[in-house]
Amino acid sequence: MSDLEEEYRLEYFREEGFERVECVSCGNHFWTRDPEREVCGEPPCATYDFIGDPGFDEEFTLEEMREAFLSFFEDHDHERIEPYPVAANRWRDDVLLTQASIYDFQPLVTSGQTPPPANPLTISQPCIRMQDIDNVGKTGRHTMAFEMMAHHAFNAREDLDDPGQYAFEGEVYWKDRTVELCDELLDELGADITEVTYIEDPWVGGGNAGPAIEVIYKGLELATLVFMCMKQDPDGEYELKDGNTYSYMDTYVVDTGYGLERWTWMSQGTPTVYEAIYPEMIAFLKDNAGLSYTDEESDLVGQAARLSGNLDIDDVDDVEAARGDIAAELGVDVAELRDLVEPLEHIYAIADHSRTLAYMLGDGIVPSNVATGYLARMVLRRMKRLCDTVGVDAPLDELVDMQAERLGYENRDTIRDIVRTEVEKYRETLERGSRRVEDLAEEYAEREEPIPTDDLIELYDSHGIQPDTVAEIADDHGADVEVPDDFYALVASRHDEEVAATAQSGDEDRFADLPETEKRYYDDQERTQFEAVVLDVFEHDDGYDVVLDGTHFYPEGGGQPADRGTLSTDETTVDVTDVQEEGGVILHRTDDELGKGEFVTGRIDADRRRQLMAHHTATHIVGHAAREVLGEHIRQAGAQKGVDSSRLDVRHYDRLSREEVEAIERVANDLVTANVQVSQEWPHRNEAEAEHGFDLYQGGVPPGENIRLIHVAEDVQACGGTHVARTGDIGAIKIRSTERVQDGVERLVFAAGEAAIRATQETENALYEAAEILDVDPQDVPETAERFFEAWKDRGKRIDELEEQLATARAGNTDDATEVDVGEATAVVQRIDADVDELRATASAFVEEGQIAVLGSGTDSAQFVVAVPDGVGVNAGEVVGELAAQVGGGGGGPADFAQGGGPDVDALADALEAAPEILRQVRNA
Repeated sequence: MSDLEEEYRLEYFREEGFERVECVSCGNHFWTRDPEREVCGEPPCATYDFIGDPGFDEEFTLEEMREAFLSFFEDHDHERIEPYPVAANRWRDDVLLTQASIYDFQPLVTSGQTPPPANPLTISQPCIRMQDIDNVGKTGRHTMAFEMMAHHAFNAREDLDDPGQYAFEGEVYWKDRTVELCDELLDELGADITEVTYIEDPWVGGGNAGPAIEVIYKGLELATLVFMCMKQDPDGEYELKDGNTYSYMDTYVVDTGYGLERWTWMSQGTPTVYEAIYPEMIAFLKDNAGLSYTDEESDLVGQAARLSGNLDIDDVDDVEAARGDIAAELGVDVAELRDLVEPLEHIYAIADHSRTLAYMLGDGIVPSNVATGYLARMVLRRMKRLCDTVGVDAPLDELVDMQAERLGYENRDTIRDIVRTEVEKYRETLERGSRRVEDLAEEYAEREEPIPTDDLIELYDSHGIQPDTVAEIADDHGADVEVPDDFYALVASRHDEEVAATAQSGDEDRFADLPETEKRYYDDQERTQFEAVVLDVFEHDDGYDVVLDGTHFYPEGGGQPADRGTLSTDETTVDVTDVQEEGGVILHRTDDELGKGEFVTGRIDADRRRQLMAHHTATHIVGHAAREVLGEHIRQAGAQKGVDSSRLDVRHYDRLSREEVEAIERVANDLVTANVQVSQEWPHRNEAEAEHGFDLYQGGVPPGENIRLIHVAEDVQACGGTHVARTGDIGAIKIRSTERVQDGVERLVFAAGEAAIRATQETENALYEAAEILDVDPQDVPETAERFFEAWKDRGKRIDELEEQLATARAGNTDDATEVDVGEATAVVQRIDADVDELRATASAFVEEGQIAVLGSGTDSAQFVVAVPDGVGVNAGEVVGELAAQVGGGGGGPADFAQGGGPDVDALADALEAAPEILRQVRNA
């Protein structure tokens, strides 16, 4: 029995006549109204009993089932709220994708720091679980993209000494009412609730825990009811399945998850969930791939579908062995069954992957090599491989667009552009990575070992090479590949979470008794002189940290550098060289000490502050302009403000053209010229998110119940920085350069205000200097530069031609060369005092005549080049190594062409004299 057994003894279960039973198959405990029931009802303890025999009175589409669920809970006093994006890192910094509806409310609401948007509430939240990727298509029930219908209630203990310490008070409802609501919903939809089982399954995750109930009907898990009420505690009295101990919290949360797709499937009774939720797309893909089945084959596929729940990689060690068990139960050969169902499994996965991509790209995720962008790229490349394998030749952008249209996204053109761009990048990546696979295959074939899983993951991670492609290439080179069933889940786990680690100052405990510093710079951002009281001073090796009761100095944060200036008393003035914030306390780093309790006058470097304000506001404007020009998918990936220039990194799937940069600059300066007001407000977080969405958090997610919003025309962002009062105060914005800082991220470097004028003057000065050198007018510089460049290229080509002619002539003149018979070939040993390029060209000329070339040069140092025709048993790298050693150096290379040398030019002649013997030794080795 679990440590939480008493948590499951609900009054509702007692009133309804439920009994607690131990499953004779898996040993789990469950609650049932049927006293004769012996198994819990979940695969592999049972099969899908609703296929061909739907479990509800009516058949529902996805849209109809979603509305039925939300309306039911609205009728039961829950407020419906809009779903959040699938990119959870838009509002939290500890995870990447939204994997459950509770993610919407972590950590601020669940911890009681801020109130929920409604209490109780109901939602249908799109989610993506990358860990299910390898199950998609196989089990009949797994989808990587899904909607978690849910109802939530946020409660706090009523016996607290200070009930106001949390953002919600008292109990809304708890376990009994949660199970009762689930029962009532099932009953309303026409389910036979005597067949429903409630399996005990304690939940742990993210440092929290609590009892949980899995709701099983006709072999399918329809919902999970989690009662989050515990936190990890080394002194806790409850040890749960993760091996940690837990204790009860002051707050407790009803966290439910009802799978929209599974409820829809239950209502239709189709062979798999995919026919229920993607009927049009499955039909299209089957037709496109030319898949058709006889009545007998369709019957066999349907029978296999009932048992497909046993293929869950989380429950079985070997999926193919489990498939063999299914084949044996059906009385067919496993190869025959595989040939029938595998193409369908690929079709199902393609439909699911296209929906996953529609969610990702529709919510503004841009494919890249990191974070959510990496996961989107992984799904797209796997989908491409599946299409190639099963014979679907429809363009991927069309398949994703089918789902994007169904989901109602308005940025469908951008989604299609992204998919097309990614497919082309994938093709180029495959071409570059194939040689690496061949080298690896040859290495492990020689060892007579299979290519390890870690290498397979690295090949996929770095080169995008799918494991079955590796297997094909490896087979050609005599190497084996063993691909784990959960390969893609292993890949995704590398990128599934980003946990932000915040560095803590060693003085943090010393700040605990100090009040938070009053941030006066928010009240008057233009003010650069003020008075304050010194509350404390902390000495460091490189100066002192002065804490004031209030300050107009801005501490470093949000990509904006700290203010600089001075603090003065009647007797002394100290320089403020840095300003930092620790736990609400602002520290002014000074070069000398001030007295605790003294009154000081603070003076901020006004010119520096004005430039930083201009650049910070310009960052908002440039980001807004980039969205206007490039599309709504543009989101900030990083920013750094400075005095002379600033940079803004944005997520974008393609390189920026010069025309696009000019358009961004034009839109930005139009906003500056309009001289609109830059305003701030401090609304409640829930109100801000409801009105403006999660694009608010371009520069990160601020803490607190109320957040500071900066409005610049239509652009609204949560921001803690300092800003100008009107856009006209910026003066001008000049984009100085752009570059790709990583795949999927473009950097715009720009200057604002006086810095923009300086940047323009620097560019003009460079242009005028170039015009003076070329002796032309500035406007003629591009044409003149192009003419000079073409002439330079032509001259280079002519030089190359002459060098080739010289090399051929030298190869034909062997009067001062030594010729050596080396088996079936002749070697020419010759000293030619020329640069390495000429040596290489001459060596190539000898090889074209079928001769081995051993050439030496003694211009600045001793250099050797050795070239060997195909089919001659001499290793050029070994010959060069021996020759270079005699001149005090080294070298090497492949068997057909190598070079090397050393500093001892005097030894060159002796080395070349020894070359014939070296050739014979290498030949006989």
